Amino acid sequence: MKTQKSYLLFLVCSLALMSCSKNDDNPVANNITLHFNNTFKNTTIVLGDASSSTATVNTSAEGQVHHFSELKYVISNIRLIKADGSEIPYNINDLDQGATVVDHSKPQTLDYVLSNIPVGEYGQLKFGLGVRPELNTLDEVRFPDFYAAAGANDTQMHWEWGTGYRFTKIEGFYDTDHKEMSVHTGSTVEGTNGEPDTYTQGVDAYRDITLTLPSHAIVGEHAPRITINADFDKLLSGKTNTIILGTGNAKPSTHTAANMVLFVDNLGGNGSSDLSGMFSVGSVEN
Repeated sequence: MKTQKSYLLFLVCSLALMSCSKNDDNPVANNITLHFNNTFKNTTIVLGDASSSTATVNTSAEGQVHHFSELKYVISNIRLIKADGSEIPYNINDLDQGATVVDHSKPQTLDYVLSNIPVGEYGQLKFGLGVRPELNTLDEVRFPDFYAAAGANDTQMHWEWGTGYRFTKIEGFYDTDHKEMSVHTGSTVEGTNGEPDTYTQGVDAYRDITLTLPSHAIVGEHAPRITINADFDKLLSGKTNTIILGTGNAKPSTHTAANMVLFVDNLGGNGSSDLSGMFSVGSVEN
């Protein structure tokens, strides 16, 4: 009986060791949370109407005061770069599963969870501000969830003329007399209005962002949280352009494509010398 008990105990221990060894060799994939922190410089933004006493007021490099009443932008085409340089795409061809509208008025949208990420150490993050051209059509059938999220009455990230998505949507007020500010960005098309067969790519407002993490995000035993700061001070005081709001660039109805690109390059970088725009990594928590 003693011998049998010893054998059973040995068998249980052996199975436990085999199980541990198997788990160590093949850790379960985990999640990464991208937390978006929208700021003016180092201050998290508080939204408010024209007469708000609590809204965060910012002053541009040119001394122009402004604050926001609405702040939304689209993140898509997310890729994680491992320490060895290999790239892990995250549902890059599926807007329902791999894109989101960050809406500052809705705290739940500030955290975007990437699920089932392969085990490993990640040292860099890439993503798009906006939607890249080949997916930038209002396809309700192919991507019903993203279409609905972007087009809801309180989001309105569709262009009214129906050829694609808004990439950023900023409403607010500027100068001491609180003039209305409305800055919308997104790719444009050229052609005859109402005749889709004539449409060709106009301004490409999509920007690819590249961010190096200050420390590796370790996926496996942990579910890392990466805080991404989006500094909207750069809307007017960017690395590329210094903008003064006024006639011709404060309202969508008076935007020219050239005016819009100034904002786009400040927010998303110019695609050459600046690949981060307003974005930076605040922290990595493993």
